[in-house]
Amino acid sequence: MAKPSSVHELVISEENRLAKKDRGKQAIKQEGLKLPLILLGAAVYSFSLNIFLRPLHLYSGGLMGFAQLFESLFNRAGITFGGVQISGILYYLMNVPAIILAFKKMRRRFIIKTVFAISSISIMLSLIPIPAAPILNDMITTVILAGVLCGIGVGIILYEGACDGGMTLIGMLIVAIRGKSSIGQISIMTNIVLYGIMLFLFDIPTTIYSFIFSLFSSIATDRIHAQNINSQVMIITKLDDIRPMEVEIMSRLNRGMTEIKGKGTFTGEDVRVFVVYVSKYETSRLRAIIQSHDPRAFIAETSGVRIDGPFMKHLQ
Repeated sequence: MAKPSSVHELVISEENRLAKKDRGKQAIKQEGLKLPLILLGAAVYSFSLNIFLRPLHLYSGGLMGFAQLFESLFNRAGITFGGVQISGILYYLMNVPAIILAFKKMRRRFIIKTVFAISSISIMLSLIPIPAAPILNDMITTVILAGVLCGIGVGIILYEGACDGGMTLIGMLIVAIRGKSSIGQISIMTNIVLYGIMLFLFDIPTTIYSFIFSLFSSIATDRIHAQNINSQVMIITKLDDIRPMEVEIMSRLNRGMTEIKGKGTFTGEDVRVFVVYVSKYETSRLRAIIQSHDPRAFIAETSGVRIDGPFMKHLQ
C-alpha cells in the first residue's frame, strides 16, 4: 500500500499531466485560429504586389525581388512558360533553403505557419492577374501605396507568429542570434545590395522607384510587427508559493524576472511584486500564465519602453 505522501505526489503528478495536456489542446486551437489571419496577410501582400507594383514594371525586395528579376530575364530570353507567372513558384523554391536553415533555430509551430504563409503567397501570386496598365496615374502615389500595403500584409503574418519567408526569415535568424536590430533594418540593408545589381541591368528610375517601394514596405512592417515593441509588465500577487509561476514564465517565455517585496497600504498584507520585460507579442502569453496561477493577480503593462542592455528579442 502506498504511503500518503506518495499518493499525494501521484495526485499532483496526474494533475500536472492533465493541465499540461489541456494547455497543449488550447495552444493547438489558438494556433489554428491564426491561420485565417495569416492567409489574410498573404492575400494583402500578394494583391498589392500584383495589382499595384507589377504593372509599373518595378521590383520588390529580398528573395521576391530576385524571383521577379529571374522571371524578367527568362521573358527577355523568350522563355514564357506558357504565360504562367512563375515569380511565385520561384519564390517558393528559393525559400526552401531558408526554411531548412531555420528548422533548427525556430519552433515547430513557427515553421508550420511559415510554410503555410509562403505557400499561400506563392499560389496567390500565380493566380492573381497583373493588370496591363497601372491602376493609378501618379507613379509615386502608386509606389508608396503598394509599399505600405505590402508591409501591412507582411506585418500581419509576422504578428501571428509566422514569416513570409526570404530575407525576413533570414533577418529573424540574425535578430535571434544577435538580439539587436530589426527585420525592417536588415531588409533595407539587403535591398541596397539587390538594387545595386539592378542598377546595372535596368534604368535608374526603375531602381529608384523600386527602392522607394522597399523602404515604405519595411517601415510599415516594423510598425505592425509587435515583436519590435517592448513592454514592461508589473505583477502584484499574494501567493505564498510563487515558484511554480516563476518556473513556467522562465521556461515558456525564456524571460527573467525581478522580485520586489511590498506591503499593501490599506490592507497591510505582504505582497510580492514582479517586473518582467517582454515584447508586446508575448504579453498575452504572460498574462495567461499569471492568471492560471493567480486569477486575482494585479497586472499593469506599459508598452513602448526603451530597453538598453542584454535584452533578447523573441521573434517567434
